[in-house]
Amino acid sequence: MKNEGGIDRIIRIIAGLAVIGWGVYANNWWGAVGAVPLLTGLVGWCPAYMLFGIKTCPTDKK
Repeated sequence: MKNEGGIDRIIRIIAGLAVIGWGVYANNWWGAVGAVPLLTGLVGWCPAYMLFGIKTCPTDKK
């Protein structure tokens, strides 16, 4: 079940790639932290959102 909207996912993917790129450029392991927003953005599901009951994706009302 997805809990991230389109803009949220795009921001996470860009931020994740930026942090990974910075880690590679700076030659340190902190770039690995960028994998978290990158993966959550690609999957569309964030465990922290689930924990706090946040949902940024549109809901289908039928």
